[in-house]
Amino acid sequence: MAIEARALVKRFDGTLAVDGVDISVPAGSIFGILGPNGAGKTTTLRMLLGIIDPDSGTRRVLGSENPHAIAHRIGYLPEERGLYPAMKAVDAIAFVGALRGMPRKQGRERGRELLEEHGFGYIADRQIRQMSKGQAQTVQLLATLVHSPDLVVLDEPFSGLDAISQGRLEKMIRRLAENGTTVIFSTHVLAHAERLCERIAIIAGGKVPFHGLVATARDRLPPQVHLETRHIEGPWRDALPPGTEPQLKRGGGALFDFSLTGQVEPLLTALIEGGAGIETLSIERAGLHDAFVAIAGEAAARALDEETGGGAAR
Repeated sequence: MAIEARALVKRFDGTLAVDGVDISVPAGSIFGILGPNGAGKTTTLRMLLGIIDPDSGTRRVLGSENPHAIAHRIGYLPEERGLYPAMKAVDAIAFVGALRGMPRKQGRERGRELLEEHGFGYIADRQIRQMSKGQAQTVQLLATLVHSPDLVVLDEPFSGLDAISQGRLEKMIRRLAENGTTVIFSTHVLAHAERLCERIAIIAGGKVPFHGLVATARDRLPPQVHLETRHIEGPWRDALPPGTEPQLKRGGGALFDFSLTGQVEPLLTALIEGGAGIETLSIERAGLHDAFVAIAGEAAARALDEETGGGAAR
């Protein structure tokens, strides 16, 4: 495991911010910490990195119980963005590399390579103050990677980026994982986690009500079946859940919507052999947003939706 944390607890001025958080992040994976602002995501990441210490609990990062001892193997993009406005892009990247022990000349060379590699070579000698917000955030992200870390920690990395920049960042994260780098990021936009992550932790009110595979979270809710038939009645109706009522179609036939509580094969057999006259049949798994509502509760989901402008979280 790249990261193992058990029962992390943190209080600020008597307020419980993180309450018994457990997290395990496999090496080489993309792991998401999901939750609304104020849920405890940033505090958890800072405890893992050793920026702050937990009041209780244990953490092991890249095999070490002392995150500071392996800081040179970690790249960190904090939620609070900040670069010196008068610095050129290559100098800003080299500066962050120097903080991780990289010689300044090597950092400048690697910084220029990274900018070229990601299509931003044209801003290499441009001052930060002359860049768009998306360009400046890209420079800070590349600075996080300049020393080729084994672990990359990104706190709300998609915040403030336009759709094109978000797509570019998703590709960058996938490429890091393909090359063996472990990536852990926090977000309140579930769509990013659904596209990128195999494993997630959902955090709400300082607790982690779910930790595991995205597929397992989605399986908390049964798939939804949408069935359209030419016939309304027949022995096949016994295969539908009790209480399933048809919506009669103009011109004949019916629509049925219900939850699939078992395997689909017995349902299909009953529909075909019973002569239902299937027009359309679709089965839709629950999305991560619906799973989040079921796991974290309506209040946490409302907070999430408010931060993303409603349906954006889906």
